[in-house]
Amino acid sequence: MRADRVFAYGAAAGLLGDLLLGDPRRGHPVAVFGRAAGAVERVLWRDHRGWGALHAVVCAGGVTAFGALGARSVRTSPAASVALTGAATWAVVGGTSLAREARSIGRALQAGDVEGARARLPHLCGRDPQALDADGIARAVVESVAENTSDAVVGALVWGALGGVPGLLGFRAVNTLDAMVGHRSSRYRRFGWASARVDDLVGWPGARLTAVLAALAGPDPRGAVRAWRTDAGKHPSPNAGPVEASFAGALGVRLGGTLSYGGRVEHRPVLNEQGRAVTTLDVERAVRLSRRVGLLALGASVTARLTARLTARLTARLVAKGRVS
Repeated sequence: MRADRVFAYGAAAGLLGDLLLGDPRRGHPVAVFGRAAGAVERVLWRDHRGWGALHAVVCAGGVTAFGALGARSVRTSPAASVALTGAATWAVVGGTSLAREARSIGRALQAGDVEGARARLPHLCGRDPQALDADGIARAVVESVAENTSDAVVGALVWGALGGVPGLLGFRAVNTLDAMVGHRSSRYRRFGWASARVDDLVGWPGARLTAVLAALAGPDPRGAVRAWRTDAGKHPSPNAGPVEASFAGALGVRLGGTLSYGGRVEHRPVLNEQGRAVTTLDVERAVRLSRRVGLLALGASVTARLTARLTARLTARLVAKGRVS
């Protein structure tokens, strides 16, 4: 079986597995990787960019090599190759868990249980929940749904289409390292620099595809494109900016503004200023948009992989004819 078909069947099976099963409560492969990366960090940590780069190479490079060896070991068996791709896809995508956590907070907010929503928010993002009212929590959830649609679903599928199992695992490893050490605390400002920069690089194509698909799948495509063009560059993150701006425009809401991480207050630019303030009902709207974007991303990734294969074959034939003549 050709590699493009292996990816198509495996990625579809993996997304279906995520939809039906979600993430396991214990022993998730990403959590296992996180513990291993933490152990490596304890050995390698120095307040130095070079040691942080070594940490990224050992952890992300090791996982990517493991994926390459696994794919190579089953390449003669189409069924095993599809199964491995499906398992890898299920392990790295997190659309169902994202939707579950967001909806849990949304239900608490609609029931008037703001304290319960505050208690659940750290399961979804790193915001400080105590200073947030109901609408502030809802805004944080919508922003997290937007950003994690790119990180936990679309980006993984893009790199799966580009690199198969190694691409899937390598992308998730880099993204996890960024979440662990890629922030600007005193401990990780230098050590986490390499992980953060590599995450910006590998996240670039998935973020742009997410923004495009949010515009296509959202209720206001023109608003999504307008907000993306005018406001994405204002965001401090080169990848979260297009995604959050596109979601904001598609949903007709304002995102960004003042927020707090770990006791540190940030004043971010407002995305889609002509939109309305986020309310608790927008949490469900954001989740539904995220789901549609994820399904479209599967179709786009598979189509791109098949198209690349056909283009390569056509090019080879044209070259062969040119040589014969």
